[in-house]
Formats: sequence, C-alpha cells, structure tokens
Amino acid sequence: MFGEAAEAATVAERQLAELAGPIRKLGQRLRALDPALVITCARGSSDHAATFAKYLIETRLRRPVASHAPSTSSVYQTAWRKLEGAVFLAISQSGQSPDLTLSTRAAREAGALTVAIVNDPDSPLGELADVTIPMLAGSERSVAATKSFIGSLLVLAQLVAAWSDDEALSHALSLAPQVLSNAWTLDWSPALPALSQAHSLYVLGRGMSLGVAQEAALKLKETCGIHAEAYSAAEVKHGPMAIVGAGFPVLMLVPNDEARGAFEPLACDFVERGARVILAGDEEPGALTLPVVPGLHPVLAPIASIQSFYRLAADLSTARGFDPDRPPHLSKVTETR
Repeated sequence: MFGEAAEAATVAERQLAELAGPIRKLGQRLRALDPALVITCARGSSDHAATFAKYLIETRLRRPVASHAPSTSSVYQTAWRKLEGAVFLAISQSGQSPDLTLSTRAAREAGALTVAIVNDPDSPLGELADVTIPMLAGSERSVAATKSFIGSLLVLAQLVAAWSDDEALSHALSLAPQVLSNAWTLDWSPALPALSQAHSLYVLGRGMSLGVAQEAALKLKETCGIHAEAYSAAEVKHGPMAIVGAGFPVLMLVPNDEARGAFEPLACDFVERGARVILAGDEEPGALTLPVVPGLHPVLAPIASIQSFYRLAADLSTARGFDPDRPPHLSKVTETR
C-alpha cells in the first residue's frame, strides 16, 4: 500500500502524456451531445470518486448527476424505458464486477452514452462501454486502492476540464505530478497519537472534499480497524454530531473553495466539547493542524489531501498492529451481482 500510493505522481505523469487526445475527443463528443443528465455507477472507492465527479460536473457544467444503484439492474433486472441523451459514467478499478457490467449494458440498451473509467481497459466493463478511458495506474496488488483511486479522480478532473473547456483547470492539472510528489512528503504523523487508540471517528468534508472524506473513512476501516464514518460538514449537524464529545476524534478535510466557511465554526464547536479535532487545510485554536500543499486549485486540493492521508493511513495501520496490505476478510477484486 505504501509503495503503490507513492506512485501516484507517476500515474499523473503517465496520464498527461497518454490521455490528452482521448480525453479531448470525449470532451468534444460530450459538448456536442449536451446531455441533460449524467448517471454514475460504482462501488467502494470508485463510488467515492463518483461523489467527486458529482460536485465537479454539477458545479462546472451545471447539469444534474444521479447515482445509479447497481442492484437495480443486477438483482431486479430493470430494463430502462428511456435514457437517450443521458451519459452513464461507470467507474471501476478492476472492471470485473458483474453488477457494474449489467448496469452499463442496461443503460446502453436504453440509449445512454456509456463511458467507463477503469484501470484495466480490457476488462468486461472496459470492453462493454461505448467509450473507455484507462486510469493508467499500473498493477496494484494491495487490497486497499490508492494510486488507482487518485488516477480515477485525475481522469474525472481532466474530462470535466476538456468538456467545459476550462483552461484554468487544465493548467492546474498539468501540475498534478509535482503537487502529488509534494503532498506525499508532508508529515501527517502528528495525528498518530490521536488516532492510534481510536475505536470510532468522523471524517468530514464538503463539496469537492466529500468524496475524499468518504475514501479516508473507508481506508481507516479496512486498513486500521477503526469504525470511521464520513459526513458532510453540513450533514453532520443533522444528528451525528450528538455523539461528538470529549476525546472523540474528528478529522476534517477542508476544501479550498466556497465550502470551507462551514468548517471553522464547526471545528470551534467540537474543540469546545473536548473533541480531538484534526484539521487539514485550515487552523483553529485547540485543534491539530496538518500541513497541506498551499494555494492549490479547488479541484486539485482534495486530490493532494488524500495523497497525504494515504501515507498516514499506512503508518497508522502498522502502529495499530495491522498489515495494511492484507486487511482481514477482504480480497483485491470484489465481484457482486
């Protein structure tokens, strides 16, 4: 896990060198199609990438994004009545899970343009979709996805930049290799004492950082044995914050955009309750501040944050007596129907 996560900058370099043409062509096709709706389909870490895609597409392309429940197509065998003009975006590292392929086939038969973002373009999902964009993350043996997750975020960001013809975003993404290299060197080890004995914790994000908060919570579960739950900084106020009290750890991944304003008063509230507040991307008296790469584009900032987090997660797993490469009861490829 540690070694593969460290390769994220190389993945970014490879994508910039090899995917510019295919992504530009797909962006042109999407502009011509001008879909009224985008539907995402994914599970696990890839579904967290889909959350990232939702905020990207909705805020930068001003069209709604819905999350498809794969069981609708696999278990319930639903045949869609009409999806002409929609885009069906399937995201998967392996591209092998039957429920994703069945969902993609159902969407395609209903008239949707199906797009797959996969690490293995020769997988069943990659071969089925109308358009397939590879993550180019290379072999990933650790059960916990790291560089492939970051690869999926980068592909999504590049696709939205091409689709929206956003030169500022394209320029920011051209710096991704160096940004990820810098993020990997940042020292998040001061968070180890607060997390090494934790049984439960919250990971908070909002907007662009919500997907990476979901991803961080999953990694804490599978590699560190911690019952971590991800919430929006807004959603946590609707009930979950009731259990935040003295000693309860809260990791906040603060976005670098308009949504960041929600975090300061929330962090202040949690500090006053005696919670162990850990902030990445902001500062608050009484909270532990983790370093982030400064001045990043709002789309690139959460990608850099999850890269820094992966290093922390690998170290925390070992500190808690786990093997981050072999989480209990899990396998690399999960096939559900």
